[in-house]
Amino acid sequence: MSSSLEFADYAVFIIYFLIVSIYGYIVYRKREKNEHDAKAYFLAEGTLTWWAIGASLIASNISAEQFIGMSGEGFFLGIAVAAYEWVAAIALIIIAIWFIPVYLKNKIYTMPQFLKTRYNETTALIMAVFWLFLYVFVNLTSILYLGAVAINGLAGGDYLHIIMLGLAVFALIISLGGMKVVAYTDVIQVAVLIIGGLVTSYIALTTVGEYFGVGKDAIAGFNVLMEQAPEHFKMIIPRPT
Repeated sequence: MSSSLEFADYAVFIIYFLIVSIYGYIVYRKREKNEHDAKAYFLAEGTLTWWAIGASLIASNISAEQFIGMSGEGFFLGIAVAAYEWVAAIALIIIAIWFIPVYLKNKIYTMPQFLKTRYNETTALIMAVFWLFLYVFVNLTSILYLGAVAINGLAGGDYLHIIMLGLAVFALIISLGGMKVVAYTDVIQVAVLIIGGLVTSYIALTTVGEYFGVGKDAIAGFNVLMEQAPEHFKMIIPRPT
């Protein structure tokens, strides 16, 4: 099995990029001719189905941070690094049942809108500027960097900055069409993430089993991990001394 990208891999990247980019641009041009407001952009004109919204929530919360950063932390600490996801699931249910209906009833679609309604424009502006800088200089930079590191490692060579720029342009084109484009492309992303995650886990466990000579299947590799590193399967770890 080759560890570098081949022609078929590049073809998949290019085809996916073209399909998503063209779709995003078409929706963007369509919205330019029609009403262009916060509801149309952030709520996808109210046309999203429940499965598209659910897929978008999952895909928006999973990125290079999880596949690379969290995987690395899991190697050192174990599955305890994912403990906060259980709390996040509970929080999302509470928000969906009790908070979202209140926001929609009052025509509030963003956090700055809520702060403006609850307090004043100054508070909303401070929050908007703060989160803008946080996302630009912390969230987006780390995601772009980690994604570029993964692709650059597969492609070989030294194209880190070019790949980061390409990922940024790709994300910009998608977001032009608003949540309607983002949500429906996230449905594809979720399928890729789930299948890719399962395949990656299977390959990793199989490799572990082969390395320790206990078998060439994922179950044998998993049993080795349970025997060799049982502390990595604890959701609560001891407090550092």
